[in-house]
Amino acid sequence: MKTKTLITALGLFVAALAPAAMAENGVTATEIKIGMANALTGPTSGLGLGVKSGSEAYFKKVNAAGGVNGRKITLVSEDDGYDPPRTAAATEKLIKKDNVFALFGYVGTPTSKAALSMAVDNNVPFFAPFTGAEFLRAPVNKQIFNIRSSYFNEIEMQVERLVSDAGVTKFGLFYQEDTYGKVGKEGLQLALQKRKTSIAAEGHYMRNTEDVDAGLAALLAVKPEAVLMVGTYKACAALVQKAHAAGYKPKFFNLSFVGTANFIKAAGEAAEGVYITQVVPSPFDDSIPIVKQYQADMKAAGVHEFDYTSFEGYIDAAALVEGLKKAGPELTRAGFLAALEKMNVNLGGLDIAFGPQDHQGLNKVYLTKVHKGKPVSVSKL
Repeated sequence: MKTKTLITALGLFVAALAPAAMAENGVTATEIKIGMANALTGPTSGLGLGVKSGSEAYFKKVNAAGGVNGRKITLVSEDDGYDPPRTAAATEKLIKKDNVFALFGYVGTPTSKAALSMAVDNNVPFFAPFTGAEFLRAPVNKQIFNIRSSYFNEIEMQVERLVSDAGVTKFGLFYQEDTYGKVGKEGLQLALQKRKTSIAAEGHYMRNTEDVDAGLAALLAVKPEAVLMVGTYKACAALVQKAHAAGYKPKFFNLSFVGTANFIKAAGEAAEGVYITQVVPSPFDDSIPIVKQYQADMKAAGVHEFDYTSFEGYIDAAALVEGLKKAGPELTRAGFLAALEKMNVNLGGLDIAFGPQDHQGLNKVYLTKVHKGKPVSVSKL
C-alpha cells in the first residue's frame, strides 16, 4: 500500500514538473524576456541609448494594454560599450543566465558578429540588429531577421546620386578599421565597379577613438570630390570639422548608422550640407501614422526629442511584437521564427514583410541633407 501511495505521489510530482520542463526559455504564463546588448556608455552610447529608448516606449505601451497574449515583455539590457569582447560576454549572460527568449536591438557590425555564433549555437532568435552588414543577410540564416535596409543598398544610392546628380568621378572613403568599415568598403567597391571606376583615396581610424588625422591626410593627398564615411558620429564629426579647417569641403556622405542627431550635435556648424542616407522615414513627418504613434508614445514615456535612432528602435519593437502575436499563445522559438517567415504587416503606413528566402523587412533608402542643423529629406543633391 505504501509503495502504491509513493508511486502515485511521485507521478503527481513529475506531472507537476512537466509544464516547467517543457516551457520555452524566457517564456512564462505572464512574461516574455527579451535580451539586448549594445552601447549604453562610451563614445557610441547615443546609438544604444536611442535604440533602447524607442523600443522601451513601444514595449511600455504594449504592456500597459495587457502584453502579448497575456504576457508582458521584459527587456533585459546589457551595456557592451561597442566593444565586441564585452558583447560576447553580455550575450552569454543573456542566454545562459537570464534565459532570454530572443536577442534584440544589438548595435553595430563587429558587436553583432561577436554575438552571432552564440545565438545560432543556442537556437536563439537574433532580431533587428542596428546594422546593415551583409553577413547578417546573405546567406539567409533561420535565426536572423533584419528590419533595416542593408549598407550595400545605402551605398548604392549614395553613389548613384553622386554620379547622376553631381557628375562625381573621384570617390574617397573614410572608414572604421574593423568589420563595419570593411563591409562599407566592400559596398563602395561593388557600386564603383558597376560604373567601371574605383576608390581614389581612402583613410581610416580605430573604433572607439576620434583619431582621424592620418585618415584625413590620406584624403587630402588626393582630394576626391566626394567622401563616403563609414564610421560613428564622433569620428565622422571630427573628420568633417578638421577637413573644413583645412579648406577641404567635398560632398560628405554618412550611412544611417552614424546616428543623425548625434552627428549633427557633435559636428556643429561643420555638419551643414552633409548628406546622410536613412533606412526609416523621417521621425518628424507626423503625416505618417506610425510616426504620429511614435511621437505620442515617446512623450508618454517622458522623451520629448525625436530622432532617427529611437524611431528605428520603436519600429523594431513594433515588428517584434507583431511576430510574437502571430506565433500564438503557445509561444516557442521555433514557432516565432516560422511566424516571422510568413509575416506581412502594415505598421501605420510602413509595410514590413519577410519570407523564407528574405529575412530583411524593409528595403527602402531615404536621402537627407543637414540644413540649418536639421536633417531635411531631399530627392537629389
